[in-house]
Amino acid sequence: MSRQGDRLQRVAVRGMQAIIAAILLWGLWTTNVSIVVNGTVGLLVTFLPGVLDRDYEITLGPWLTFLLTFAILAHTVGITGPYRGVWWWDNVTHTLSAAIVAVVGYATTKALDEHVEDIYLPPDFMYAFIGLFTLATGVVWELLEFFARELARLTGQDAVLIQYGVRDTILDLLFDAVGAIIAAIVGVPRVQNLIESIETALETRDRP
Repeated sequence: MSRQGDRLQRVAVRGMQAIIAAILLWGLWTTNVSIVVNGTVGLLVTFLPGVLDRDYEITLGPWLTFLLTFAILAHTVGITGPYRGVWWWDNVTHTLSAAIVAVVGYATTKALDEHVEDIYLPPDFMYAFIGLFTLATGVVWELLEFFARELARLTGQDAVLIQYGVRDTILDLLFDAVGAIIAAIVGVPRVQNLIESIETALETRDRP
């Protein structure tokens, strides 16, 4: 990416973080627990690429950092109303999030494969792993949504995470799979720098 493109990416990320922060402040003003929790966690996650780069020299790269921040923004905005009022919003956020999970999961596993001599993962298995890992993460997320809904019922509060039933869960997992496929086709060929930075971090950790 050129210097101008890199600068535009940073400005775009800062702009999205500002919008998330504004939504968080609005949630605090209106005492909306769901917006406050999702906004706080989401905003913290958007700073994770910088922390990884600074403390561990693990570089997600401009495009993955942008997509991560955009996915968090889409989720945070969705909590304010679109999840209920826009039928496709949940599908888009699940596809984006799943694609990011798949890419990061692949890069981490590939780095371990190259770093640890006792581990050998055939290329065909790696692509199968993308799907299995992404779906497993999706199942964990659906369980969190279920427990959040039940906790909200018991306490009489608004649910921090929203689940609409079995049909919603099946559709979420379907679009998780779509995200994994997109990651395998588009994302995987572009994460070599991330793989190398993770492997370097592992080598640094192993040094006496």
